[in-house]
Formats: sequence, C-alpha cells, structure tokens
Amino acid sequence: MKKGKLIFITAVAVAVCMGIGFYVQKHGFTDATSVEIGISAGQALLMDADTGEVLYEKCADQKAYPASTTKIMTALVTLETMEEYDSPLEQKVRVPEVAEGVEGSSIYLKAGEEISVQDLLYGLMLVSGNDAAVALALYCCGSIQEFANLMNDKARSLGMTGSHFENPNGLDSPNHYSTARDLAILASYAMENPIFQKTVSTKTVTVGNRVLRNHNKLLWLYPEADGVKTGYTKAAGRILVSSAVRDSRRLVAVTIHDPNDWADHAAMLNRGFENFRLRRIVTVGDCVGKLEIVGGDPAQVSVLAAEKVHVSFLQKRKGLLASGSCRAISEV
Repeated sequence: MKKGKLIFITAVAVAVCMGIGFYVQKHGFTDATSVEIGISAGQALLMDADTGEVLYEKCADQKAYPASTTKIMTALVTLETMEEYDSPLEQKVRVPEVAEGVEGSSIYLKAGEEISVQDLLYGLMLVSGNDAAVALALYCCGSIQEFANLMNDKARSLGMTGSHFENPNGLDSPNHYSTARDLAILASYAMENPIFQKTVSTKTVTVGNRVLRNHNKLLWLYPEADGVKTGYTKAAGRILVSSAVRDSRRLVAVTIHDPNDWADHAAMLNRGFENFRLRRIVTVGDCVGKLEIVGGDPAQVSVLAAEKVHVSFLQKRKGLLASGSCRAISEV
C-alpha cells in the first residue's frame, strides 16, 4: 500500500472517531451495560447488529459450551464454501454412513439417501439435526477436522476471540466453546446472508416425507423475531440466539444457561428497541476534519466520510438493562 494512501486512511479513521467523540460529548451518551434488568441467564448480550454496539452484557466473555448454536457457524461456512457453485442450494448430497445415527437431535437421515443442500440446512437450523451437520461438513470438506478448521478460520476473521470449534453439531467437547459476545458477532454477520436469513426465519417446512417445525419458539412468541438458533445439552444448559427487526433496525440477543430464555429474550429485545435510538452522526461525504499535508500542494485537504456512522443512544434512565453479577456455571 502506498504511503500516501495509508496516511489518508489513518486520518479518516482518526477523524471519524474524533467526530463521534465530539458528538457524544455534546449530546450525551449513557453506558447501557451499567443499568438494570433482571434475567435468569448466566451469560447474556444484546447487540445492535448494524453497528456492532453492545446495548447490554452480562458475563459476555465467559467461555461456555455453545451446544447447537454451533450450527450457526456450520450453516455459514457451508454457504460460503458452496458459493463457487452456480446453484449451491440445489446440489444433491449423498448421505455418508457416518452421518446416519449420529447421537442427539436428528432428522433421521439414511446412508445413501440423496438430499439437497437447502433441505439439509433446514434440517440443521430448524430441528437441529446433528446428522445434517455431519452430512454437510463431509460434503464440503471430506472430513470433520478440515471443516472444523474452516469454522475456526471464520471465527478468527470475525474477531471471535473467545471461541474454538471441534465439530459441526455442538456436541460437548473440552475444546469446543464460545461466549455470548462471540455468538452475537457470529449471528449478526450470518443474518446478512439472505439464504441463511430465509432458512432460520422459516417456521415450518416439508422436506420429502419429513415435516420440520422450527424449535425457535420466539418466531411465534415475538412478532418481529426472524431467527436464529436454540441449543441445549445437560452441561451447557439452555442457550438461545435470537434476532428481531423493528423499524428497519436489527437487534441480536444471546443467553447462555438460561432456564427462562423465551421471556428473557422478549424482555431484552423490547428494552433495546424501546429505550435506544439509532442516530446517524456522519453521512457519506460529510467533512469530518482537515488534514495538513507537510510540504504538500495544497497544504491542507478535507477528510470526507466514506460510510455512514450510526450510534445507539439511551433514551431513558430507569428500569433498563444491567450487567448483572456473574455466577459460576459450567465453565469450559
């Protein structure tokens, strides 16, 4: 990269950050992680999916077994691996013997059966088929280990610093773990994929002679909900990653080890939508600063914003969200 271009990019980043700082100082901003809500989860996080801002967190960096929420990554890696095909969802997968009878939740695949990638994704994301996860992983990479390597590569590229994957289905393993923060980052990114979004928002679908009903009850309980994934093992407890859109704004909520997850997610999402407003503080083309060019001609240039910048602002100060105390749960 040329030195002049690097200086320009750095200046833009600094200027935008300074602009945000000045705006917040002028208009006021409340740290949402310091205010109160009562939820049952051992770990939780509420994120604005569009900006990546955290509106609430509780022990969000504590590592735990992700159970079947692992399959968010499985579906994402599958879709991105299949991008080279002209009609990736229509590709037929011959179910390998090792996928038949995988322990845990299942869509009861039979060895030698042929089923499309899209139907396997439905089996994976709606009813959490562990056999569908294995079939997709082997179809994409030929081995579970190689597919897990792709999962970990993707996690690193997304900045999921508290996660490591060993399998595509989420069965408990000492070196298979994630955090509420990482799952929110993952879900926010995955929901940008239209095929993923369509799959996880589907309530019921017929696949051959199988009728698959989504385990995510929030799709029925919360009108704006459009995903994402449930999870459970005895060691992990109940895990839920949810997404909802209101007024073109998407929030993603995560709870781990939560016996009251449906109600907690509805409460978190409601508080996020009702008490935080997204404000645009920089528009494309806005002048966000001036850059002095030593020995240059001209001696000074304007720094223009290349993208819009939004920030969430807390509207009310009572009865909101809290970073509750962490309790010991099934740590990894």
